[in-house]
Amino acid sequence: MGRYLVRRLLQTIPLLLFVSVILFVLMNNIGDPLATMGGRERLRSEDRERLARQLGLDQPVYMQYIYWLIGNDWMTFDMDGDGEPETAGNRRGVLRGDLGMSMVERRPVSEIIGQRIPNTLILMIPAEIVIVVVSLAIGMMSALKQYSFLDHFFTSLSFITYSMPVFWLGLMLMFVFSVNFKTWGLPYLPTLGMYDPGADKTIFELIRHMILPVTTIAAISVAAYSRYIRSNMLEVIHSDYVRTARSKGLHEQLVVWRHAFKNAALPLVTLIGLDLPFLLAGALVTESIFQWPGMGRLFLHHLDRADYPVLMGILMLVSVMVVLFQILTDITYTWLDPRIRYA
Repeated sequence: MGRYLVRRLLQTIPLLLFVSVILFVLMNNIGDPLATMGGRERLRSEDRERLARQLGLDQPVYMQYIYWLIGNDWMTFDMDGDGEPETAGNRRGVLRGDLGMSMVERRPVSEIIGQRIPNTLILMIPAEIVIVVVSLAIGMMSALKQYSFLDHFFTSLSFITYSMPVFWLGLMLMFVFSVNFKTWGLPYLPTLGMYDPGADKTIFELIRHMILPVTTIAAISVAAYSRYIRSNMLEVIHSDYVRTARSKGLHEQLVVWRHAFKNAALPLVTLIGLDLPFLLAGALVTESIFQWPGMGRLFLHHLDRADYPVLMGILMLVSVMVVLFQILTDITYTWLDPRIRYA
């Protein structure tokens, strides 16, 4: 196992370098970061040339990538043109842990991302827990009671929910549980942000604001996960070794959880392993609808401003987490299925 982990970690180095090249080229072609630096006034041509030179935007893309990767000593923000840089740029490079400076906020990218990650995790971790728990309950119940009323009900509900666009579901939840409930004189749920303006930042307030976005995120994923779990459970519970376990007189719960579920959980582990890294990326559509100050809104805001240092910081963070969680997923396989061994 040790040699396998070392080999996998070494394989991630060229993989991440390749991913970073692709992302850097794409991010450098999404727009002009200098177009928004003048605010409502258009930059003069001499100011535009000066900023392009100081930010390194006058260099070829491959040189910008090298400076972003290994660092440089010339990227500075001289916004007033007095020859004195107000904010230092990317000096050490990503390989030494420096994600650079935001072209929009003139702050370190790591500081900007660090402020948003806790807000995203507050939203996404409960959503992922709800997705896994509810999906397991619905999927296993449908499989164990195949073709029953509950199975048909959950199947129909899953198809309906899965066909709903995320933005439409979020807006409908807001319309029903916020707008209509308030009109009817019922306790209603807040729709925007993490806390009401001027209200105390309590756990109760936070939970009230989380209900609608968490439901929006979880509903569609639960519909997909539950169907996946149902199909895998049906395949496993009709296998020979499960029938053998039942013929030995084992309790049904022991047969389901010890024998059937562990083998049916392998594909589920793969799905969860793919989803967990994207917890840090947030939910772009949901965060935008509910004005949740997380990574999704951060990405959308800086995408609109073509602030590629922040965009690259977010995308590379997600890329690293995807690789690491795939390695953890492979390790989990060996625990769930002793037949799997990595030489």
